[in-house]
Amino acid sequence: MSTPLRTTYPVPVEDLIPAARKLADELGSVPSRNRIMKEFRIGADKARSVLDALTAEPHLHAVPDQAAPGHGVGAVEMPPAPEEGASPQVTPPVDPAPTAQAAPSEVVPAASAEEVKPVRSWPVLLLALPAFVAVWSGWVGLGELTGFGVVHPLPGIADGFTINSAITLPIGVETYAAFALRVWLSGRVPARARRFAKWSALSALGLGALGQVAYHLLEAAGVTRAPWQITTVVACLPVAVLGMGAALAHLIHTRENGEK
Repeated sequence: MSTPLRTTYPVPVEDLIPAARKLADELGSVPSRNRIMKEFRIGADKARSVLDALTAEPHLHAVPDQAAPGHGVGAVEMPPAPEEGASPQVTPPVDPAPTAQAAPSEVVPAASAEEVKPVRSWPVLLLALPAFVAVWSGWVGLGELTGFGVVHPLPGIADGFTINSAITLPIGVETYAAFALRVWLSGRVPARARRFAKWSALSALGLGALGQVAYHLLEAAGVTRAPWQITTVVACLPVAVLGMGAALAHLIHTRENGEK
């Protein structure tokens, strides 16, 4: 490394340039201003003048100061010195290609909190009230035509307590259809659960529609006892709803097994 110039008098810039050139040769690159200040113990203005003199030479190129570990030097490497007798080849500076100005893109203002409002779901209640009355009466009427009726669910415990078992049809079938439909459309359950909820919800809704059609056809025809085919299907509905509900509840909680 070069030996710093040590004197009690201010050293002129002309005397510092050869030493700075020697330092650049040793480093293989143009020293930064901070390195020149530290090496020759001079101020920032004089170091800048020395650096300008070095970078004015054709084969040297200075770069901005960088905080490199240990040296604080940021520069690019100098090209190899030309051989003796050969004329130095200076590459003229090349103007950078003009940068095409990007067309200003249309800025879409973000929707404010006041503009984005959730859709109200209370109209569903108005839709559900007449549907509840029609579906309830249809299932209860079909249940009575297929053998469902008043029973004593707690014999010997509460003999006076009675219940019409026909109400199990609308509660079971329609409640499961609504539950499976919500699971299917929520998108927050495993894929297997969504598929099962989709097909079972559509099946439950289809059975509900067929039950209403069967009841009104039998009622319009004045039939007081449903055929055995309809009785068989209606009698199996509570068991089918229980099985589908238990299976869906199990599939919803299969996330611990690694299924996403």
